[in-house]
Amino acid sequence: MDLTLTPELEAFRDEVRAFLEAHRSDYEAGQPKDALAWQRLLIENGFAARTIPREYGGYGAAPDILKSRIIAEAFIAAGAPRGIANQGVSMLVPTLLEVGSEDQKRRWIAPTLRGEVIWCQGYSEPGAGSDLAALQTRAVEDGEDFVISGSKIWTSTAHLADMMFCLVRTEPEKPKHEGISYVLIPMDTPGIEVRPLKTMTGHAEFNQVFFTDVRVPQANVVGGRGRGWIVANTTLKHERGMLGDPNATEARLQALIELMKTESVGGQRVIDNPVLRDRLMQLQARVFAMKFNGLRVMTDDGAGLARLVVKLQGCELNHQVAALAIDALGELGVLYHDGPHLRAKGGWQRNYMFDLGLIIGGGTAQIQKNIIAERGLGLPREPKTVEA
Repeated sequence: MDLTLTPELEAFRDEVRAFLEAHRSDYEAGQPKDALAWQRLLIENGFAARTIPREYGGYGAAPDILKSRIIAEAFIAAGAPRGIANQGVSMLVPTLLEVGSEDQKRRWIAPTLRGEVIWCQGYSEPGAGSDLAALQTRAVEDGEDFVISGSKIWTSTAHLADMMFCLVRTEPEKPKHEGISYVLIPMDTPGIEVRPLKTMTGHAEFNQVFFTDVRVPQANVVGGRGRGWIVANTTLKHERGMLGDPNATEARLQALIELMKTESVGGQRVIDNPVLRDRLMQLQARVFAMKFNGLRVMTDDGAGLARLVVKLQGCELNHQVAALAIDALGELGVLYHDGPHLRAKGGWQRNYMFDLGLIIGGGTAQIQKNIIAERGLGLPREPKTVEA
């Protein structure tokens, strides 16, 4: 099999590399100096929002798997940030492209892509986590509006968000999966209260959000009233892809390799320690497997089982990469707050704690394994507990 690039693709690769070299001063250690300006630059050059139509704020290129791969590999090799990947860009935008109205696409996609509108996800509730369809936040029809009351929990970035895409119960008399609607809610609407929840990272990434008679236009429903469960699963599909992004994991592995080459213990480079190097090689093999599984998903619409393992595989691997970095840093690995010996501004320590939470968030590892077993492998469903 001839795996050499065509002259056209070689020229495209040179173009991407030249862009990264010309703009190296715009990013440092994988972080853009101005995230919004960097995002705009990436979109203008087709390195972010590449296949999103121009009328919605994207670059408007035709899908091309090889060019997408060339871009990813060039950015990883340069240690350059790929742009904004958050709940709005990575989850809501593709959902609107699939099931949103034309007005919703034109109103929300472009500013979300540019990072001008920050979104949060209103799914889980104190009594509806793994059983999300049991949610009880109600939306009662009042003229052309819904009046929403209830609460959401584990709402990432709600304290920073401008908007929320939220699941509410609009038909309480219907079966639980059929009476749900997917609504876009401005976070400055009267009646919304956000209470931060500090996690083991020491920061308050999560929040509980309370709704008291919050009035939202019915025009803000995405995909049709009562069809929220279908729309929600569209978003979850994209969320799992975001959390298991092989390009992000490969970039993190590359950063780990550089760390192990530059850090030393007892006068010896960490990468020359046979035990730590063996762990690195094992992780590298698994990251390569994840990368090739990602290529399979990109090229095969019927890759059901391959798609189902992405979130579980990605979140567990990210945590294990961070764990090796902590061990490679030795006594410096236990540092967390500011100090002269802190490496990467404490990013490895924060990732180690935060990624442990992501193994739970977005569908726990246990739930993911059930989905893989039942939907992907066709194994019998887990028996339900019979109440006494």
